[in-house]
Amino acid sequence: MFEINGLNVYYGVIHALRDVSLTVSEGEIVTLIGSNGAGKTTTLRAISGITPIKSGEIRFLDKHIEKLKATKIVKMGISHVPEGRRIFPDMSVLENLQMGAYLRRDNAGVQEDLKKVYDRFPILEERKKQMAGTLSGGEQQMLAIGRALMARPKLLLLDEPSMGLSPIFVKQIFEIIKDINKTGTTVMLVEQNARMALSIANRAYILENGVITMSGDAKELADSDEVRKAYLGG
Repeated sequence: MFEINGLNVYYGVIHALRDVSLTVSEGEIVTLIGSNGAGKTTTLRAISGITPIKSGEIRFLDKHIEKLKATKIVKMGISHVPEGRRIFPDMSVLENLQMGAYLRRDNAGVQEDLKKVYDRFPILEERKKQMAGTLSGGEQQMLAIGRALMARPKLLLLDEPSMGLSPIFVKQIFEIIKDINKTGTTVMLVEQNARMALSIANRAYILENGVITMSGDAKELADSDEVRKAYLGG
């Protein structure tokens, strides 16, 4: 479904991603874990067309997307929930969700998906007229995910969805990710909470200093002494 081959990204003279290659099959949850500054967010931004790449290929549904604009990539079926949520604080909850469907013209389908988002996140329906900036961190994360779902994605990119959330909300967010995946959306998850990420993922990649150093079955990596020492607290 999705494939990266030999991806290289630079920020000035800094070589942020070095020949990164990975695949995501339809129906999977694939997680990319690593320490701060490893290149996880850069990988997602390159996929979404936000950060330009120096070389390499990005293919989605057998089509090259590495030279496409971000809007075209969204139209093809990739939605990105960015690090820090990036909701529109001075717009209402409903307006934020409508922004997720900005490129769509199927009004009936948009209303249908809005109902699905409200069914999944009842608190968003309760607060649909409230300014998004007044929501709690967990509610803002739900809004960011709901906004991405309004684009009806085939592949959902999630960047640090548990960042800054209370343990109760963290557990809830990961249950939501599993549910989204079960209903047919493929997920690529970037997450510093390696233990939680590996517990819900099918496969995982370890990124260190812009290089993929390990990959494989998520449960097997979680049991690896090397991964446990580096990312799971021994």
